[in-house]
Amino acid sequence: MTQYERMVKGLIYHPGDEEVLAEQRPFQDKLWAFNQLKPTDYEKKEAYMKEVFAECGDNNYIELPFHANWGGHHVHLGNNVYMNSNTTLVDDGHIFIGDNVMFGPNVTIATANHPIDAELRYKGYQYNRDVHIGNNVWLGGHVIVVPGVTIGENAVIGAGSVVTKDIPANVVAVGNPCHVMREVGEHDKVYYYRQDKIDYENL
Repeated sequence: MTQYERMVKGLIYHPGDEEVLAEQRPFQDKLWAFNQLKPTDYEKKEAYMKEVFAECGDNNYIELPFHANWGGHHVHLGNNVYMNSNTTLVDDGHIFIGDNVMFGPNVTIATANHPIDAELRYKGYQYNRDVHIGNNVWLGGHVIVVPGVTIGENAVIGAGSVVTKDIPANVVAVGNPCHVMREVGEHDKVYYYRQDKIDYENL
């Protein structure tokens, strides 16, 4: 079994293997070109996502610069996704992102991990675990999501949180390690910030 085949199967493998790099390098070059686009190059941005990403829905927007180990090639993107600047997707494994998801600036989602054993790390081995982000999730600025995590739909992850375990749907979660603070409820339909009411009649 080749190192690339091991990667695809989710086994421990060597990312510096020439076959792996031969698959990866063209996407890195395409990503470099993508990051040279102007903010208003909407059609070119969309063309990149449709070509390079594993899946890409409609009405998605990425503020540049954008960083991804495989250029987004292992990213599955829904519809109406907004990624603020300096999003980093360590997409050696697959990252599944649902509809209507929002990323604050400097969000990192990692799928690649390394063995605890120092000798294996020294030799450069790694393994990947997929990440799943549900519909309508909001990740605040500087959030880090580690390999293998699932975040349920409608969840809000507070700025600066490090998400090390699965987060259920319909909750606000914060901290390092990230933990559930409260459920999303009726209060959130009335107030948009603390005691500031939503003036629906003017929206």
